[in-house]
Amino acid sequence: QVQLVESGGGLVQAGGSLRLSCAASGGAFSDYHMGWFRQPPGKEREFVAAIPRGGGTTYYADSVKGRFSVSRDNAKKTAYLQMNALKAEDTAVYYCAATFRVFTWNYASPTDYPYWGQGTQVTVSS
Repeated sequence: QVQLVESGGGLVQAGGSLRLSCAASGGAFSDYHMGWFRQPPGKEREFVAAIPRGGGTTYYADSVKGRFSVSRDNAKKTAYLQMNALKAEDTAVYYCAATFRVFTWNYASPTDYPYWGQGTQVTVSS
């Protein structure tokens, strides 16, 4: 029902910043919870951050808390992930995801998200 397209990835030096965008189409963006996940090379996909459709409360993995910030603009049908103080271990393909309903309180389970973007590569040089 909704299509997602990530953008904004690239190559940055450690300590730098990137802002990822996730543009949605084909559905009512404001009805969906939005999550960000990443998959480092050779590893499983892991939770990064999430912002519910209400937008007031956000959730973060411990590894990015204090460095990353998730937001959304319902008028633009876009979710964002601001990444600061990047580390080499942040290198991964980053995915945005959407769901109408979650079954975990912290929005961190990828199985709760039926809609996914294609991913955007983030590479942090050390």
